[in-house]
Amino acid sequence: MCTIDDMVGVEPFEFVPDGGPAVYGFLHRPAGPARDGIVLTHGAGSDCDAPLLVALAAAFAERGVSALRCDLPFRQARSQGPPSPATAARDREGLRQAVRALRQIVLRRTFVGGHSYGGRQASMMLADEPAVAGALLLLSYPLHPPGRPERARTAHLPKLRAPTLFVHGTHDPFGTVAELEAARALVPARTVLLTVEAGHDLGQARARATLPIFAVRIVSAFLDLLR
Repeated sequence: MCTIDDMVGVEPFEFVPDGGPAVYGFLHRPAGPARDGIVLTHGAGSDCDAPLLVALAAAFAERGVSALRCDLPFRQARSQGPPSPATAARDREGLRQAVRALRQIVLRRTFVGGHSYGGRQASMMLADEPAVAGALLLLSYPLHPPGRPERARTAHLPKLRAPTLFVHGTHDPFGTVAELEAARALVPARTVLLTVEAGHDLGQARARATLPIFAVRIVSAFLDLLR
């Protein structure tokens, strides 16, 4: 679960809507007025304190974008263990509520992104409801289970209308770069692929000292996509 963060400009965040999953996480505020905002969430084995999410949220705030990193409902329910397919719809609803909460803070656009499972749920949400957010950041999109390319998770991609940045490791067992390029071609919106010499975790476990630099690179590519 998310823990207290002592970074400057970061505050605990809570939003409890009527009839929907609560939103818990941390909001990274820019120094000046926040015109845009992004919701960032985690993969199946992690939470909103994932080092890459923390680095990305800080980098977005440095560029004037409020960043809310939050736990999905499955992680709120238990501190460890993977999500269940039966609760995936609730996780997507949690993301909807997080974007809704962020809209009350920022003046203009809202975006959404996530690592692995979190990114997949974000993409499925936007494929069904394009108006929820204006752009998408997919970190290590899990194209298929490792070693099972026939079980592609791409059926919803032709309905995705949001500009999308894919960030993918060259050694990711959940999909090769070539497979990701083929999947990216299914998206009718503008897409960009940013690759890194890493596996599914994008190197965050072994190279935390370089994460801020990597995060700045991702944020720059994402903001360039929106121009």
